[in-house]
Amino acid sequence: PGKPTLYGSLTCRGLSPEGTPEISASEGFLVGEVTKKSILLSCPHENVSTKFLAPYTTFSRIHQKSITCLDISSGGGLGVSASTDGTMKIWQAANGEIRRLLEGHVSDVNCCRFFPSGLVVLSGGMDAQLKIWSAEDASCVVTFKGHKGGILDTAIVDRGRNVLSCSRDGTACLWDCGKSSCLGIITDCGSPVNGIAVGTADNSLNLGTPEKAPSEREVGTEGKILLLAREDRKLQGVGLQSRQPIFLFTGSDAFNCCTFLSSSYLLAGTQDGNIYQLDVRNTNIPIQIIHRSGAPVLSLLPYRDGFIASQGDGTSFVVQQDLDYVLDLTEPDCDPVYKVASWEKQIYTCCRDGIVRRYQLSNL
Repeated sequence: PGKPTLYGSLTCRGLSPEGTPEISASEGFLVGEVTKKSILLSCPHENVSTKFLAPYTTFSRIHQKSITCLDISSGGGLGVSASTDGTMKIWQAANGEIRRLLEGHVSDVNCCRFFPSGLVVLSGGMDAQLKIWSAEDASCVVTFKGHKGGILDTAIVDRGRNVLSCSRDGTACLWDCGKSSCLGIITDCGSPVNGIAVGTADNSLNLGTPEKAPSEREVGTEGKILLLAREDRKLQGVGLQSRQPIFLFTGSDAFNCCTFLSSSYLLAGTQDGNIYQLDVRNTNIPIQIIHRSGAPVLSLLPYRDGFIASQGDGTSFVVQQDLDYVLDLTEPDCDPVYKVASWEKQIYTCCRDGIVRRYQLSNL
């Protein structure tokens, strides 16, 4: 920001005998390693470099319309996705072959994720319902009702005896899967909660004391902190068991998503393109603010020593602490990339163009 933009061009001069493009760059830019799937480009004067990576494969037949959310099972074998075509599907992660159709929500499904077992799926929709599904036979085993607005995000506590949801109604709720009941409203902040994340808090953090003894049905909430990405430009931290506020950080615009990098560090992305890295022990001043474009930050995911982010202008990128360059995941062009998921060295993205893309990070 504040500096003139540097423009350059790449020229393909043909293919090598191995079928790899031979590429040169205009003055001020350097082309490094080129493979059939990637180009390493740097600008020495600004000391920046980026590797552009094409998808290893794409799945275009899973849904007919925009794919709003996806997740990959803990074993890497299955994917689940939700679409504006009103369907939710389970598919083979390797080839996109559809295995199950999950039907039961009324209207759009906003979020879906696998439980740690990889055999069960949690979903939330605009119908204000939270549902649990069997990935094996596509049956809906539990439906939670209680929110007064569409459910925008979910989180799973430990192995999944308890789950969390957040909604346009401004609340975040804790649910007991075994008895399909609400264990309590964790917080009611009076503004839509766009995203949540749960993590184990740093030992030095005071998470507060519950006003009354927790239910015996509440499992794994001790020592956990709940992050809430709010529409009113606030990022909030709440003690999951105590229900006590831990911090309240004000950003530059509505917060869309949040995640933990560790017990101390967290990330949150805003509608105007900022990614804030904060230390939960002192949230007064961000550790850093990453701003690559003014497009909304739509999803954040911890990955190895860094993270993956996706934005509303079609960009997805991987930032690694031990690498001196950013890895750009190409191809969606200008369609928003709504969600990223990963399994080992594979990254999956879902997009408004209705395509799931799988990237292979073999060299990291």
